[in-house]
Amino acid sequence: MSRIGKLPVTIPEKVEVKIENGSTIQVKGPKGSLTKSFNPKVISIKESDGSIVVEPVSKSREARAMYGTARSLINGMVEGVTKGFEKNLTISGVGFKANVEGNKLDLALGYSHPIKHPIPEGLTVTVQDQTKVKVVGYDKQVVGEFAARVKKFFPAEPYKGKGVSIDGEYVRRKEGKKAG
Repeated sequence: MSRIGKLPVTIPEKVEVKIENGSTIQVKGPKGSLTKSFNPKVISIKESDGSIVVEPVSKSREARAMYGTARSLINGMVEGVTKGFEKNLTISGVGFKANVEGNKLDLALGYSHPIKHPIPEGLTVTVQDQTKVKVVGYDKQVVGEFAARVKKFFPAEPYKGKGVSIDGEYVRRKEGKKAG
């Protein structure tokens, strides 16, 4: 059984939780609103004593695997609508820079053309010194996906370290060719 799945998710004061049919959960808070559906044949979601409890419906392998995952997703939803999530990106390289223009992130990453990447609804993107990009939002999946897509345009390369990297990730540096 999942150790994480057994833990109840506490509901903060400012958060409203609505559970429909024991498988769909809607979480509303000061930052926004999130809805997620789960397979009713695998897990059941209940609210009791100011917390959310997730339980497997059967003893199948899928049910045991999914109820820990469902509990983590619900915890992320509650945390997102109260505190929010953020990812910081660092752009390094000569001439590499970023700007926010309306609802698009304009990136100059050494290509012959600028990259204009649309910013999804619910995200706030700010740029400091044209090299530090901060992505803030209440949906953990959307924040992470946006940061990963921006990184994918020019991932930090191992020799000079130029490119886009997400703060906290390790970029393995390699030694160049030796003159011999």
